[in-house]
Amino acid sequence: MSITADVIQKDKQFSVPVAGRPDFVLERGEGVTVYDADGKAYTDWVAGIAVNSLGYGDKELMDVVANQMSTGLIHVSGLYHTQALADLAELLCANSFADKAYFCNSGAEANEGALKFARKLAYVNERKNKTNVVSFSKAFHGRTLGALSVTPTEKYQTPFKPMVPGVVVGEFDNIDSAKEVIDQDTVAVIVEPIQGEGGINLASAAFLRALRQFCDENDAALIFDEIQCGLGRTGDLWAHTSSGVTPDIMTLAKPLAGGLPIGAILVTDEVAGAMQPGDHGSTFSGGAVVMRAGEMVVKRVLSPGFLERVKEVGDYLLERLAEINSPHITDVRGRGLMAAIELDIPPADIVAQGYEHGLLLVNSGPDAIRFIPPLIVEKRHVDELVEKLTVILEGINGEG
Repeated sequence: MSITADVIQKDKQFSVPVAGRPDFVLERGEGVTVYDADGKAYTDWVAGIAVNSLGYGDKELMDVVANQMSTGLIHVSGLYHTQALADLAELLCANSFADKAYFCNSGAEANEGALKFARKLAYVNERKNKTNVVSFSKAFHGRTLGALSVTPTEKYQTPFKPMVPGVVVGEFDNIDSAKEVIDQDTVAVIVEPIQGEGGINLASAAFLRALRQFCDENDAALIFDEIQCGLGRTGDLWAHTSSGVTPDIMTLAKPLAGGLPIGAILVTDEVAGAMQPGDHGSTFSGGAVVMRAGEMVVKRVLSPGFLERVKEVGDYLLERLAEINSPHITDVRGRGLMAAIELDIPPADIVAQGYEHGLLLVNSGPDAIRFIPPLIVEKRHVDELVEKLTVILEGINGEG
């Protein structure tokens, strides 16, 4: 039996079937390319779902991880100080609105913590009945129960109801809708400046400014979920920067440690001041290996020319996608290296054809393909993508 057949058989026999995986086995990676067990190469436009910001095999990242591993200090829990945690917290606060940072292990965990932080802030301010959380249509904030409760997509929620109570849903990027749902019962408003799973939908600066105003008027915390859109993906360090709006809480995760599991909650002193020892925690939070990886990734993203290059290649990606002459593409949108084509055919058809052409692709919502590659992707990879997508789209339904 081949390696591929053996792995797939074991996976089907022993893994909980929550993911539909294609019939190949990824074995190694280099740059923006991964290789399967049969040696076939795939250019990666998924990046582990916007995670592998520096691609595969980055020597500096691997050295940093190996160096920390060599100390033997991999995990000590949050009960003790480590230099690695303090250094990453300082770096993130120095390059954001935040005064304090809390580390965890995933985006969903970060959003769960953010919601708790907001409720604790209201509690210590004698607003114990102020508990409603506002989220928005097409949002995605995670699959744990609290995060899922502010992810208003029926197919995600229905099998697991009842959801956590107190969630009110407004229409994304609609100021009138936001004004209607944010009131004195609102404890927090959570929003993605650019929606990832929901279709690569961009919040306007006016919408984010309105959310800040409504939160201030109603004494509610504004939470920006930058788990997918943050840390350089848009060509700015943070996706909200161009709006001029500052949140009270921001959640991070996916790209922060270059592929190792991490989450972070960045907060103002006011929010942090509401939290006391024992209010929140996580056994694996702040592990030294992951912290050192996170520090290295942030420094790379902040290095001279990195963000400018992301913006340049991102602009080129949007230009080239717009040049594809296919009746199946109904829209092209995005910012930086976070782009999408909207389709009038199922995205799954394009994803499946992508494998045949050596592309890793992923959908965004029910009608779009998103492009969230490693941030080191080059224009030549964009040209290859557009060439192959053109062929795939022409071949759909027997065209061409």
